[in-house]
Amino acid sequence: MFQFNRNYFALTILLFVMEIAIGLYVHDNFIRPYFGDFLVVILLYCFLKSFVKVSVWVAAALVLLFSFAIESAQYLNLVEKLGLQHSKIAKVVLGNSFAWMDLLAYTLGILAVISMEKILFKTKD
Repeated sequence: MFQFNRNYFALTILLFVMEIAIGLYVHDNFIRPYFGDFLVVILLYCFLKSFVKVSVWVAAALVLLFSFAIESAQYLNLVEKLGLQHSKIAKVVLGNSFAWMDLLAYTLGILAVISMEKILFKTKD
């Protein structure tokens, strides 16, 4: 079940650097809020596949469920309910505002992952 995959790990690092660059240098109304969310599920997928040998479908489902859970926590104002509203780390990890469009961006990101795995890389699982 646990197996290190160098290729997915390299993609994880690349996507992480891209996310940091977007967070630090992009202040617009599309790339940062939507493309960043699109990329973050791909980042999480690659991170999971870097260390765990699971099928495309299982990894995609786990990442999408995790992303939806984080967005649900934002909807429920979990950061404030836990008394962490002054914690920058909690705000970055859990976020602080729910948006329906984020759910769409996560879904599109996972669909892109599945498409790339199935079409470009011809993954069979």
